[in-house]
Amino acid sequence: MNYDKIQLMAKRITKGSSEWEDVCHYTIEKFMEHPRAEELVEKGEAMKFMSGMMHRSFHSSTSPYHTIYRQKGRMHSLKDGNEPELVEYNYELDITVEAISAILEEMEGEHQQLWYQSKLFRMWLDDPNFSELSRKTGIPRTSISQAIQDCREYVKQKLNERGINYDF
Repeated sequence: MNYDKIQLMAKRITKGSSEWEDVCHYTIEKFMEHPRAEELVEKGEAMKFMSGMMHRSFHSSTSPYHTIYRQKGRMHSLKDGNEPELVEYNYELDITVEAISAILEEMEGEHQQLWYQSKLFRMWLDDPNFSELSRKTGIPRTSISQAIQDCREYVKQKLNERGINYDF
């Protein structure tokens, strides 16, 4: 049964944290509500997609999981002693980021060229300096630049295919 595999995946992603079960059930619930859930199951990509959701939910301090479960009951400071600073959560942005992360994970499982582009793109997200990346990797700047551009185009194409609107 996949439930056992999902639980095991949660334990591994959370490295045995006491939150593993909460993260597991949160991810299952959000996946079942996701508009592409059925499509992902039919394509056999549901576990890969859920692993990305689970990883981001547990490890990101900006994830909805973190906001709902880890910050519950937390005291918030008042701005200038008057009004609380309210920031509206952007679900569309979160869905887009989640989809991009899933696409990058899928690329890493595909043929070598997509793996190469995905890895360089992730490195570039951490340090958006082609010269520095070239020094770190020994790959020419122009090759890095082209791989990043190709990856961006591929991700945009996949987002369009999945009907996800983006603005970047």
